[in-house]
Amino acid sequence: METLVWVIHIIAALGTIGLVLMQHGKGADMGAAFGSGASGSLFGSTGSANFLSRATAIFATVFFLTSLGLTYFSSHKSKPVGVMESHSLAQPAVPADAAKQVVPVVPAQGGAAGSKAGEIPK
Repeated sequence: METLVWVIHIIAALGTIGLVLMQHGKGADMGAAFGSGASGSLFGSTGSANFLSRATAIFATVFFLTSLGLTYFSSHKSKPVGVMESHSLAQPAVPADAAKQVVPVVPAQGGAAGSKAGEIPK
């Protein structure tokens, strides 16, 4: 279902881009209003919308609705379990028998030549 919405979304986006680029802008009639053409008004005809503007509105509406649909799909998607999340926190990081082994810490004997065991060389 999500793949179908993605396909419709991309088609609506490309259709909107194409229709907007094909439309004749209102600013193009500005030069015609000042003597170079025979335009009826400054901003062109303001009658009912033609085919291109209606199709652009439809594609924009479809794009908006598919955007909302994709947002819904992404917010209700199950989260993938990562490597660290698949292990329980109750399991120890080291094996149980290794944690029981006690390694004694032996102070280093010797040091600088001729020094006593407890002295710090200067």
